[in-house]
Amino acid sequence: MTKTLMICDCLGSQPIDAKALSHATGLPCSRKFTSLCAAQLGDAADAIGAGEVMIACQQEAPRFTALAEELGAPAPSFVDIRDRAGWSDEATSAAAKMAALVAEAALPRAMSKSVDVVSEGTCLILGASGVAFEAAQQLADILAITVLMPSGAEIETAFGYDTVTGALRNASGTLGQFDIRIDALQQVIPGGRGAVQLTPPRDDALSQCDIILDLRGAGPLFSADDKRDGYLRADPRSQPAVAKAVLAASQMVGTFEKPLYVRTEPSLCAHSRAEQPACSRCLNLCPTGAITSAGDHVTIDPMICAGCGACAAVCPSGAIAYDAPTTDETFRRISTLASTFRKAGGTAPRLLVHDEDHGADMIRMTARFGRGLPADVIPLEVSALAAFGHAEMLAALAAGFASVTVLISPKTEREAPDSEAALAIALAGRETAVTLLDATDPDLLADALYSETTPQPVTTPALPMGTRRQVARLAAKTLQPEVETVALPDGAPYGAVLVDTDACTLCLSCVSLCPSGALGDNPDLPQLRFQEDACLQCGLCSNICPENAISLTPQMDLTDAAFTQTVLHEEEPFACIECGNLFGVKSTVEKITEKLAGKHAMFQNSQAARMIQMCDSCRINAQYHSENNPFAGGERPKPRTTDDYLSKRRDH
Repeated sequence: MTKTLMICDCLGSQPIDAKALSHATGLPCSRKFTSLCAAQLGDAADAIGAGEVMIACQQEAPRFTALAEELGAPAPSFVDIRDRAGWSDEATSAAAKMAALVAEAALPRAMSKSVDVVSEGTCLILGASGVAFEAAQQLADILAITVLMPSGAEIETAFGYDTVTGALRNASGTLGQFDIRIDALQQVIPGGRGAVQLTPPRDDALSQCDIILDLRGAGPLFSADDKRDGYLRADPRSQPAVAKAVLAASQMVGTFEKPLYVRTEPSLCAHSRAEQPACSRCLNLCPTGAITSAGDHVTIDPMICAGCGACAAVCPSGAIAYDAPTTDETFRRISTLASTFRKAGGTAPRLLVHDEDHGADMIRMTARFGRGLPADVIPLEVSALAAFGHAEMLAALAAGFASVTVLISPKTEREAPDSEAALAIALAGRETAVTLLDATDPDLLADALYSETTPQPVTTPALPMGTRRQVARLAAKTLQPEVETVALPDGAPYGAVLVDTDACTLCLSCVSLCPSGALGDNPDLPQLRFQEDACLQCGLCSNICPENAISLTPQMDLTDAAFTQTVLHEEEPFACIECGNLFGVKSTVEKITEKLAGKHAMFQNSQAARMIQMCDSCRINAQYHSENNPFAGGERPKPRTTDDYLSKRRDH
């Protein structure tokens, strides 16, 4: 059923062209309301009760959702065209942007995946100051509290919670499943008169808890501690910070949904082979330590993963993919925004990528109190900025956007966006194609966007479809149609393998371990073959090469030659001196013969030395018939007959 778009000019504060919206999006529009959330709420109720509707107002979404619940009708969907388009110095020219935003909001959204996390309210408070005891008293009626004090600290009798002393060795886990190891642990012995008595110290004590409230005033227990669910850290000298942490701890009881941000495919991972190191891009970037090595591949703890998405952006093989939302959904959103903007008569749109917290607030503030966004700047809200990598940036440029600006949040780790933006610029061949904007003031954000020079978009846009690697290659060819090879920054996941032919012995150890099949051999000839499109630049081949004959060159070959195998090194095969069959490499066989014949104990005589120059079949045959045959056994016993059997009977 086609949804009806209900539009409201918000007390006449924004111009809306209903006819243009309907033509570009294919959605029928209602008449233009002025106060749909207040004076005309009855009209909204009638429309919601009648069927599927989309309301062009994000601010009052809770009110309309509650109204749908009262009516027993399906909740409407929402789109914000006011803060992102209608409230702007260029609002009269924003019809094409409004249409693009509506079309993007109408796209179906996949259900996010999650897992249940149970917290029973067991809380460990770290700290020796009076602040820790005050927090324990406030939470004692809500949570099961244990206060851990340093060894030697004086303990007073406390009611409602437990107190122990010791040295915290380490902590691991997340909300509902923290593991704590404590040295010199001493617990209070209940009962008795006078001073509190403690148990003897015990090292390596293991305990579990659901929540950790860290009031020590020291460094954090975890990297990226603000992203670790269930771990609350506050400076004991700041009363507001402590109060905020205590309130948060009191709410962490019950069953919670933990989003599953990424999905993995271990068979595609190029982390390691045969205990030789290769790709470790995700390991180097993960801020929470959720990614660990597991042999030939990496593994991700979904309970620790905070969903920053950097691992998916830099993964060269697709072994890690962001799943909230999926990459395909992001590509569809980008393509819909660009195509609808063009259909509505717009030209040269610019994409502004932002997160749902900092970026969305900045846009709302500049819309209400400042200049708003330019008419050609289309905002795209994403759940994880670091997951918006070079493939997504290139997809936007190839789809028809003139430029891509990523509004960095103060909480975003910069390493992945910086490297991905540099890679996207190199593949696009345009210095101003991608910009990382670090603005924390709404007016500065608007000024930067209004003063930006808009480059020309591609004349023939491409539809971003396929894997991230396929989309990146398609976009690069679309943006640089006359270029054959693009040089890329160091560490890029695309490139060529160079072989020192003087050093290479064609041992083919690189072929046997290449995780992507980029390196191959020829079963009929001594050849090392290479297909650039499949190369991940993981470095395994160069690490495993015993002759140090392999090096990597970051680049992207945009010609069809990248999809075919080319010969990196080949030599003349050796002919078996017995049967003439070709085997091995001539130079290698001759070199081995020169080093071993007459010099090694196994090849002292000429007959043994000749075996080096034989194929497998002839070598085994020669060994079997040679003197001192290593496979020879004793003389075979004579076959036993009936006469032998009867001769041993006493009656014969």
